[in-house]
Amino acid sequence: MLDAAVLTFARRGYRAASMDEIAEVAGVSKPLVYLYLNSKEELFSAVIRRESAALAEAVRAAVEPDAPADRQLWSGLKGFFAHTAEHPDGWAVLHQQARTQGEPFAVEVAAMRAEIVEFVTAMIGAAAQEAGCGREPAAREVSGLAHALVGAAESLADWANGRGSGAAPGERPSAKDTAATLMNFAWAGLGRLMDGERWSPGG
Repeated sequence: MLDAAVLTFARRGYRAASMDEIAEVAGVSKPLVYLYLNSKEELFSAVIRRESAALAEAVRAAVEPDAPADRQLWSGLKGFFAHTAEHPDGWAVLHQQARTQGEPFAVEVAAMRAEIVEFVTAMIGAAAQEAGCGREPAAREVSGLAHALVGAAESLADWANGRGSGAAPGERPSAKDTAATLMNFAWAGLGRLMDGERWSPGG
């Protein structure tokens, strides 16, 4: 039933999706849907919670805990992009539908995002310590870097899944290639920051 709901919400949109259509896709009667979930709102919330938990778990499970900081970030990004590529409808529900439907849906997605940002913040902080930074980045700066990285990953997931690139499924980049794109963009800059080198706008 939840699989049918994910498919329907992702392809029809929350407002256009109907309980009749979800029941039909699931191969069950509409009264059975209402037996387990009282409303479309409750069903949508259940979908968001399930997809959020699955994405967060995929990222955590992918990270190599004893690896150097860059390998941890690399493996986490691969896990993120692999999961969003394997579950494009779930990602569409989280990133496009839930965030635009107001409370309480946006709040649930924000909680999942905050969990991932906190995880990435810890990895960047660990990277700073591992690099023996002469001047360790302030906590607020590390948090800002984590937010920027997660935001970039979210946008890149949309692009990789074809929503921004216009590519057909067989032409879309692999999770490994997408992760490498973001690592090439972000880690080179993070590495220079860890070495104490900072950009300045000058005069």
